[in-house]
Amino acid sequence: MSVSTGLISGINYDTMIGQLMQVEANPQKLLQNKLVDTKADAAAYRAVNTKFDALRSAAEALTKSVTFAAAKASSTSTDVVATASPTAQPGSQVSFSVLSVARTHAEVTSGEWGSRTAAAATGGPGWPLTITDGAGKSATVSLPADGTLTDAASAINSAGLGVRATVVQLAADRFRLQLTSTTSGEDGVFTVSETPRTDGAMTGGFTLLAQGQDATLDLGGPGLIAKSATNTFTDLVPGVTFTVGKADTTGTTTTVSVASDPTAVSTAVKTMVDAANAVLSAIAAQTDTSSGSKAALKGDSTLRSLTSSVLSTISTAIGGASTSSVGISLTRDGRFSFDSEKFTAALAADPAKAQALVNGSDAVTAPDGTVTPAVKGVAQRLLELSKQASNATTGILVLRAKGEDDEALGLTSQIEDWDRRLQLREASITARFNAMETALGTLQSKSSWLSSQLASLSKSS
Repeated sequence: MSVSTGLISGINYDTMIGQLMQVEANPQKLLQNKLVDTKADAAAYRAVNTKFDALRSAAEALTKSVTFAAAKASSTSTDVVATASPTAQPGSQVSFSVLSVARTHAEVTSGEWGSRTAAAATGGPGWPLTITDGAGKSATVSLPADGTLTDAASAINSAGLGVRATVVQLAADRFRLQLTSTTSGEDGVFTVSETPRTDGAMTGGFTLLAQGQDATLDLGGPGLIAKSATNTFTDLVPGVTFTVGKADTTGTTTTVSVASDPTAVSTAVKTMVDAANAVLSAIAAQTDTSSGSKAALKGDSTLRSLTSSVLSTISTAIGGASTSSVGISLTRDGRFSFDSEKFTAALAADPAKAQALVNGSDAVTAPDGTVTPAVKGVAQRLLELSKQASNATTGILVLRAKGEDDEALGLTSQIEDWDRRLQLREASITARFNAMETALGTLQSKSSWLSSQLASLSKSS
């Protein structure tokens, strides 16, 4: 007999109790299955909510005037590269000729050394050196008598004078010390004064490599000169930054101008349409009722209602005009298409109308007091709808997901209660089987005693 089998009854208690507990646990299994479905429902609502939040962001961008004021900067010269910020105003421009480009001041020793470790005091300038910046601030750099060329560079760099010293190698045994300003333009110009050598020998001094200068533009009028320590000019035209590449010795005039950028607006509209289609696809995937579908929210009325709202929001006429006139059309498969060329053409032909279809129009009061009511554009409609769906505190989808979360917590608590209940039930059943086995043992003992007593009676009796 196995240990799990009763010695008296011969019944396999483990198997029987296990089977009984499976039956007892059926209600808990139903709760566990429901918990899985509930969590799947919550995840599905959140998946759709994520798409609605993306739609909200895309629609909100089109309700801002800065989106429709998008501009791009252009230059008539390939040597001038211009970019526009959102604050640039279409139609603004500036013309100029490039007199000079910015340069960083640099000087190099006239004398040379045979190695980096050669004594700096031989063949070079007399030490200490006095370096004076463009503002007139001076500082002296000293060097020990046995200081090397490398030591000289380190001493200058450690002095914090706005000058960077570098040992440059011209050949295997030819080295010089180069000083370069850490600031470009005129503000970086410096001078170096050396100390006469005590031995009366001629000093090498320094040779100018590059004279520090600002980039300079001639704007065409008397005294109209613009300067920059770098080759980049910012806000000479408000909201525009441009960089000059080289000076123009021919006096050719370059024009940097700002124009509206319909491509940027078109891209923003396409982003909104794509986001709307993503919402429709997400809802379709989560509510699919076709055979074999594993959609968590099959036939969910809330999501189907949102699908209808998205479709009607875009396809319903706005102020008597259809969004198809600006390239937004409903296709046969229940999705939206966007024709960027058609939108760009509509924006160029009638900017106010195109913008009104997308971003709506404000109420207008005529001189006679007649008021033309404000009209909401497709972006404003979608923004309102997406907020109703995905608002962090009141959104339909957010509340539905939270409701599923709350139900999941309740189910989890019930499942845990069942764990305790089943443990007690199993203990109770086991105790009953043990009691039955004990009772059978007692009966078997009494039966054996009676049998022995009967056997002991004499046949005559």
